[in-house]
Amino acid sequence: MKYIVILGDGMADYPVQELNNKTPLMVANKPNIDYLAKNGTLGFVRTVPEEFEPGSDVANLSILGYSPTHYYTGRSPLEAINMGVNLQDTDLAIRCNLVTLSNEEDFSDKRLVDYCADEISTQEAAAIIHSLNEYLKTDNYRFYLGTHYRHCLVLKNGSTGMDLTPPHNISGQKIKDYLPKESKNSLLLELMKKSLEVLENHPVNQEREKKGLRPANAIWLWGEGKAPSLQNFKEKYGLKGSMISAVDLLNGIAKSIGLEVVKVPGATGNIHTNFLGKAQYALEELKKGQDFVYLHVEAPDECGHRGEIHNKVKSIELIDKDIVGTILHHMEYFEELKILLLPDHFTPLSLKTHTKDPVPYIIFDKAPKKPSAIESYHEFIKGDSLNFILDGSTLLSKFIGILP
Repeated sequence: MKYIVILGDGMADYPVQELNNKTPLMVANKPNIDYLAKNGTLGFVRTVPEEFEPGSDVANLSILGYSPTHYYTGRSPLEAINMGVNLQDTDLAIRCNLVTLSNEEDFSDKRLVDYCADEISTQEAAAIIHSLNEYLKTDNYRFYLGTHYRHCLVLKNGSTGMDLTPPHNISGQKIKDYLPKESKNSLLLELMKKSLEVLENHPVNQEREKKGLRPANAIWLWGEGKAPSLQNFKEKYGLKGSMISAVDLLNGIAKSIGLEVVKVPGATGNIHTNFLGKAQYALEELKKGQDFVYLHVEAPDECGHRGEIHNKVKSIELIDKDIVGTILHHMEYFEELKILLLPDHFTPLSLKTHTKDPVPYIIFDKAPKKPSAIESYHEFIKGDSLNFILDGSTLLSKFIGILP
């Protein structure tokens, strides 16, 4: 049996007035996903335990079968692993976003204009991270390059429990109430303030502004954590697996559990990603002997955070056409194949951040099955045959067949 998970990050949403009070999943043209729904097993799963904030880190760990209650140690250390950072037990990894802040003179009066500085390129970011290290690095901390706007600060002998705010939660808001508390995290606050001095007239930002792009004029620190200790995926499930994703978080999780990280040319963390290439590489992984592929697409989540209604609809349609459609078209190559399709969490356009609502999932088996009465896959599907999984970390075992 071959298994493939298709994860549309943040794909689930609430009804949107501009879409006639329907969700992007409801209005998107998605015949292939709806085919999976018509011929699969559907239900809802709670991917984020009640005591956790609804992040992609927690949700994807859960979907991969690793209970966040037992395994979660923070977001940034998972990303750091993919960046090649060798974290010591006493190190604290902290996510470092390159952001755009407004130009008020007083730091606390500034607003978070853009949590990703207009999706700054990795090449531009490399020059900025270099400058941050040149002017701010000490023996106790340094910055590490990730991809696009997502980077890492590693602090020696750091402690967790900092109560830091993800920048995508406060788009457009004044930062005063969300800054690191000076009494507990004075170093982080100092670094965020000093980053303005380093980056305000940085050559990269001067060039970006000439092109009409937002400057990466500051850093935002959040998502701290210690090095994780996760059970090997093959030992846990008896399957050889691969991860296809364009973001450090998912690839860091993959490396932590022994999944092979597959690099797809043109794959990004936004709507301009290589959707078709991801599907083609996933199929090749299965053909070459892998049992399991986790295919992650970040685009719907980014569109949700940015409030881009029509791009979110478009991203779902591209997932349907280029990913699900391609896999279904080549399904005859495999004697046995199962597909699990779902979002990791909601990223409502109206909120521009994550929520922990249970998400709808489809489990599709190539083996013939009596069609269901469900015609379309979305957040408000109803039916007597729907399953509800309270503990998201059991979903993968159900999908693989370990649990009924």
